[in-house]
Amino acid sequence: MANMSYCRFENTANDLADCVNAVNRGEIDELNEYEVEGLIKILSLCNDMLENEDYIYETLEEDE
Repeated sequence: MANMSYCRFENTANDLADCVNAVNRGEIDELNEYEVEGLIKILSLCNDMLENEDYIYETLEEDE
């Protein structure tokens, strides 16, 4: 199920934290092909977010 727009980032942050913890615990050595594809997609999306980091912070500061 998709996240509701009002809690999209909060829910995704919690899910991403769970994924980071799994990586840190070494739980990625036996992933099936779908999970490997998902992990690679997460890495790509994280890079996209980092490329937008300045824009994100600038936009959030404008809203304060």
